[in-house]
Amino acid sequence: MKTFRNGITRILNGLAGISFIAMVILTCWQVLTRYVLKNPSTWSEELVGYLFAWMSLLGASIVTCERGHMNIPIIVERFSETVQKGLNCFGEVVAFLFSAVILVFGGVQITTLAMGQMTSSLGVPIGIFYIVLPLCGILNMIYTVLNIADILKKQTEEKEAV
Repeated sequence: MKTFRNGITRILNGLAGISFIAMVILTCWQVLTRYVLKNPSTWSEELVGYLFAWMSLLGASIVTCERGHMNIPIIVERFSETVQKGLNCFGEVVAFLFSAVILVFGGVQITTLAMGQMTSSLGVPIGIFYIVLPLCGILNMIYTVLNIADILKKQTEEKEAV
């Protein structure tokens, strides 16, 4: 399971990094065309916006993998180990449900709806850029299941050590 998680995370890190590098290059291109050539590039500005959204959502999936999503540890740490593990599992279940309903279900709906609309400068269906929503939703769901398995495995390992 760890190899599977590491493989997906490596791919996500690569995609997020490529998106960032492409955004930097395209932004430099925008500055060059706007201020030096006096002929602004509209397509690059639009693409940078979509790449930023992709990079953000891919980054959110990486954060889900690392269990770095929002929590309030000062409250959780006041409870016993068993209750802490239960609360941690509950947090992962909430993240799973959010990913399933908002990102996957809602993402499929908006992607399907937007396939009929074209971007103004690129001439590509907008739905292509929205595909990242259900994709990251599925990745988040996989990561939350793996996180729950890790939480429960850690609990089992602690019992065996005692």
